[in-house]
Amino acid sequence: MDEKTYLSLHRPPWRWTKVQAYKHDGSFHRQWSPAFLTYECPEFWALCSRNSLVTEGDGRKWITRENAVFYLFRRRWFNVLSMRKEEGIVHYVNIASPTIKDGGFLRYIDYDLDVKLYPDGGIRVLDGKEFDVHMRQFNYPDWVVERCQSAVKEIEEMMKAGEPPFSKEFCDRMFAEFDRMTKDS
Repeated sequence: MDEKTYLSLHRPPWRWTKVQAYKHDGSFHRQWSPAFLTYECPEFWALCSRNSLVTEGDGRKWITRENAVFYLFRRRWFNVLSMRKEEGIVHYVNIASPTIKDGGFLRYIDYDLDVKLYPDGGIRVLDGKEFDVHMRQFNYPDWVVERCQSAVKEIEEMMKAGEPPFSKEFCDRMFAEFDRMTKDS
């Protein structure tokens, strides 16, 4: 099956949705609203957004500045936010539980560790101290710690190899689909 046929078979009904992140103890962490469900397959959901309202766990609200594609994986321990910036696409990866669909929302647990890929190819692991604090505070089981650490290594390898979703071509296709589907909205 060619890529165009594959994409057409896995295009979800066009809809706007919300993404919610929680902490290990079940407390609300953050919500993005709205995001446009552009693509769905057995591996992940791809949502696109521009000017999304973000609500933080403490009630603060802000609006995103960049167009972005949010890849939420069903079985992997991370999700990827690919943002269009002037200097190019910046990929921000949250180490997180696999995402679930629940009551019209896409939800996951945020485990603090993040990995950022810059347009020049630089990779940086972020928030290690926050992960250590929450690991003790929330008493993460050993298997959660191992999955989070393993996810960081997997992401770094994917980034270095330019595997989707860390390829410009892949992101450009998702942005083009979003632009096409929301042209009149």
